[in-house]
Amino acid sequence: MNTTALLHQAASLLLRHPDDDWPRRLRAVTDALTRAPSPHAAPLRRFCATVTGTPALTLSARYVATFDRSRRRTLHLTYYTDGDTRRRGRSLLRWQHLYRAHGWQPPADELPDFLPLALEFAARCPGPGRTALQEHRAALELLRLALRDHRSPYADVLEAVCATLPGTSPADRAAAMRLARTGPPTETVGLPPFPGRTAPSPHEEATAP
Repeated sequence: MNTTALLHQAASLLLRHPDDDWPRRLRAVTDALTRAPSPHAAPLRRFCATVTGTPALTLSARYVATFDRSRRRTLHLTYYTDGDTRRRGRSLLRWQHLYRAHGWQPPADELPDFLPLALEFAARCPGPGRTALQEHRAALELLRLALRDHRSPYADVLEAVCATLPGTSPADRAAAMRLARTGPPTETVGLPPFPGRTAPSPHEEATAP
């Protein structure tokens, strides 16, 4: 596994709900990151150090408050571009087709645009997986900035993920919204663009918690 694939796999594991398996998962990721030479591993190491020693139940409550109670911090990528519209169904279907085209069947109990799934796919199939992440760069950056504003340690995980993609991360939410309207900072190859790459509506912006 190359270094970028390792970082994507580590981020996938860290962004999953901290259940009973969390202590073992955190140790495995921490050990793997000690062998990662990339500077992009530093934010992941920082996250691991921050949450080490936090009881799983405590971290579980923080995870729910962070990702499940705010639309601005959802881990479902197509929500940032499609919202709760009919167009989102087409985007979700395209994720499913992408996985199946490369022989991967993710769990049936999770939507295919769930970021930990997308990152696991990128670790397993680096070419198409990284292209798909780049197509959703605006969503990743908006989530990164929202987590930073929330002062969540999970912002470090998103910082590492965004750093593995080409182009410079936007400095603020306004720049990220412009990215949502215009597309990723560099052209990608291998996949046609995901449909519906548009910014959230003004109403969503005004009412999102």
